[in-house]
Order: sequence, then structure tokens, then C-alpha cells
Amino acid sequence: MGWLIALVVLLLLGIAPLGVSVGYNSEGARVRLILGPVRLTLVPSKKKKPKADAKQEKKEKPKKEKKAPPKSAPQPQVGADKPSPKPGETGREKGGSITDFLPLVGTVFDFLGDFRRKLRVNHLQLKLIMAGGDPANLGIQYGRAWAAVGNLLPRLERWFVIKKRDIEVECDFVASETLVIAHLELTITLGRLLGALLRFAFRALVQYLKINKKRKGGVKQ
Repeated sequence: MGWLIALVVLLLLGIAPLGVSVGYNSEGARVRLILGPVRLTLVPSKKKKPKADAKQEKKEKPKKEKKAPPKSAPQPQVGADKPSPKPGETGREKGGSITDFLPLVGTVFDFLGDFRRKLRVNHLQLKLIMAGGDPANLGIQYGRAWAAVGNLLPRLERWFVIKKRDIEVECDFVASETLVIAHLELTITLGRLLGALLRFAFRALVQYLKINKKRKGGVKQ
């Protein structure tokens, strides 16, 4: 019976969402950390309670004055303890082979692309309230804003899986400034995250072993 309970717990942990919720409105920025059903507010942080007045009224102890070192004391020389470079060495950090570096970069980009598709955008909200007294100019800006949205949305949908989106552009002829309301909630399950990390670790290990074998002379250049 114990193994069944452990299996259920592992399954629940595997489907538990991890992520972040970011929002912005008239009250400022808001950032929340998502840990399964729990949401922890990171920004704005809670205001600390003022300390008791009794602690503030404590008398400060007089600081002891440091005695100045004698004038005759020899001053330490900077770099005196550093060993001198050997013949043929400049002391600079040596670079590695770019042919070994590029496969590692490719592995990192593959991981980022795989990881990006595993992220879920649960909610994407963007509301732009444009201000302006000139109707003609505001109409032009309104059209440009929707054109920018039309160019951005297909890219976001290629990069992420968006479950719910709510995008609006409005005009307010009496407002003094343009306002924005934004909300983004990104999550990934613990199982997906661990799977992506394990695949990345395996690919990185394969590349590392190839580079090691090449440096030891196992592969002819």
C-alpha cells in the first residue's frame, strides 16, 4: 500500500505547475511565484513593521578611535606576492577551440527551443488605452498599434503554447496619457521541467565526451 501512495505523490508532483505570474496596472507591477496551488507574492513586497521606540532610543556606545600606524612602517607593495610568468607565458587566459565550442552552443539552443515549447501561457492580457486630442492622429496611432499586435501574436504563438489571450486597443479622447494593463502567466509542470533538464544533461554529456576524446587524440582532425 505504501508504494501506491508514493506513486500517487510522484504523479501529483509531476503534474504540479511551476511558474510565474506578472502583471501591471495603475497600482504598479505585480510578480507572483506559482508553486502548485500556492501563489507567493514577490512584488510588491510586504512593508516591514516599524521597530519599537525603545530600541531606537538605545544610546550608541562611543567608538574607539583607531591609532594611526607609525610613519616609519613600510607600505606593502601591490603584486609583490604574485609569481612572475614563466617564459613563453603572457599571463592571459587562453581561449579554447571554436570547433569544440560551437557544438556546445548548438546543444544550449536546442535545449532552449525544447524548453520554450514546454512552457504554457495560461493567460495573456494586454489592454492599451490610447490618449490624444486629435482624432486624426489618434486614428493613425490606433491603426499602428493593431498592426504591431498583428505582427507580434504569430511570433508568440510560434514560441509558446497560449491557452487564453485577451488583447484590446481602445481610444480615449479625454485622457491625458496612454495607459496599459498587462498580465502574463507562464507555467511548466515539474515532470516536463525534469524531462527537459535530463535530455539537456544527456546531450551535453555526449558533446563533452566527444571533445574529451578529440583532445586525447582519439579522433583525427
